[in-house]
Amino acid sequence: MVLGISQAQLQVGFYGDTCPDAESIVTSAVRTASLFDPNTAAVLLRLHYHDCFIQGCDGSILIDQSGAERHAFESEGVGGFEVIERAKAQLEEVCPGVVSCADIVALAARDAIVMANGPDYQVPTGRRDGLVSSVSMADGLPDVHDSIQQLKTKFFFKGLSEKDLVVLTAAHTIGTAACFFMIHRLYNFFPGGGSDPAINPDFLPELKSQCPQNVDVNVRLPIDSGGHRRFDNHILQNIRNGFAVLASDARLYEDEGTRSVVDSYFGVSAQMFGPVFERDFVNSMVRMGQIGVLTGFEGEIRRDCAAFN
Repeated sequence: MVLGISQAQLQVGFYGDTCPDAESIVTSAVRTASLFDPNTAAVLLRLHYHDCFIQGCDGSILIDQSGAERHAFESEGVGGFEVIERAKAQLEEVCPGVVSCADIVALAARDAIVMANGPDYQVPTGRRDGLVSSVSMADGLPDVHDSIQQLKTKFFFKGLSEKDLVVLTAAHTIGTAACFFMIHRLYNFFPGGGSDPAINPDFLPELKSQCPQNVDVNVRLPIDSGGHRRFDNHILQNIRNGFAVLASDARLYEDEGTRSVVDSYFGVSAQMFGPVFERDFVNSMVRMGQIGVLTGFEGEIRRDCAAFN
């Protein structure tokens, strides 16, 4: 099934008349959460990504009931639900039944990026909340063990390009990963054992020290080594140099197409004439935020983001 970018019309400032303070209320909720937890930015960005990639940007990741997609294995570690619920509760007091949970997720992701010193941008809104949330729909999520061709295919089925794959993956720059996702790459990459040869030999001891074989697999490490959780394209430089933490990130430099996108952000010519990473990231985020959206009279506007009306 192809769940590509919807042709439905979202628009910037959709709530300008019906709930003029909608975006500022979401921003306030994200800012407050970020003050207490420095991981908030990465968590909310991942929440938006999972919402859009599983079943379209319809808030279905928020449903908290047996068999819902947030309880899928692929969704383990996804968080930020309390931030969305807090913003929704405030919005319901001011503009009951107006602002969708799906839009709150998209706006919160933008605000999270800004909190991590990333680019600010306008988010087209007008999404409606979905009426279905199923564990089975999470099967098609890109996975850390996917080959580059699998990653490209999964993005293609969502209407996204090789460039979108690269720049959206670069959002890992502010994220962390559990050692659970590293053990295979570090110790069992080949039958009988061994490490992924794509890992720079100078970087391998550092990774192994953070995720030794007997480690608690829930121990987390920064995905962008040396990136200091600041939003930029530093992780792409790591990928070029063999310092990628995740196997799926490293795969971006194995393919001619994605490698050329990565390389396009570096060098003198790139600084003078080449693509601007932040601009491209914003464009990809806006495109991702349009995957499978519901608008008009489709879906519903939930009163509680965790439950259907």
